[in-house]
Amino acid sequence: MSRQCSWRIYIFSLIVLLAVVSAKSDGNPTNDIVDFINANRTGSKLPKLSNSPGLGCMALQLLLQCTKNCSNNNTLDCHPPEVDITEVYAPNCGVELPTVDTISGRLLGCFWKPLDPEQALSAVLVPNKKSLSLVQSKEHSEVGVGYVGVHHGPFLWGVLFSSGNTSSSFVLEGGKGIEQRSGCFSGINVPCNVGNKLLLTEKILMFSISCLILQVVLLV
Repeated sequence: MSRQCSWRIYIFSLIVLLAVVSAKSDGNPTNDIVDFINANRTGSKLPKLSNSPGLGCMALQLLLQCTKNCSNNNTLDCHPPEVDITEVYAPNCGVELPTVDTISGRLLGCFWKPLDPEQALSAVLVPNKKSLSLVQSKEHSEVGVGYVGVHHGPFLWGVLFSSGNTSSSFVLEGGKGIEQRSGCFSGINVPCNVGNKLLLTEKILMFSISCLILQVVLLV
């Protein structure tokens, strides 16, 4: 391992570390997905969608029902009943039932390797004209995104759109709702918990730190 370690690795690690520290992301890639969706819409002269945490949490709940439905070729075939919106997703998130409004569209997808938000949007959620037309629908007023990674399994992404009133729909009880133990959702600034898989940058940093420790030990 020591032969693989060099000062070039240290310099590269420093660059990666600085990029991580200075990155705009709050550790929650679902908010990045919302930003990309809104950038696409405004680029097409459509209004931005409100980033709804209640809707985002419900998107996460939907994904949690689909974790066993991702095929080896990264196809997600999962169709929970519509009644689950009010009987499962909303209660599990702490969304006030009277505020649950119309779901005007959904995008679901999975991938067996970690992707950054931009890759996930283009390769998993919006891979064709049909899904792009859904993103650009004039019917939507708000959006929520969910994301979860399964231990030794796939990564799932989901988007729910709604045509509801942005000031009174999908309201979380107490403003926070029920804390979710896995995954993450948009509309909040809470880091994402996607299981035990590490992102590529984290693996690089761990390898580089190990190299540095080894070099220090050899010098002592």
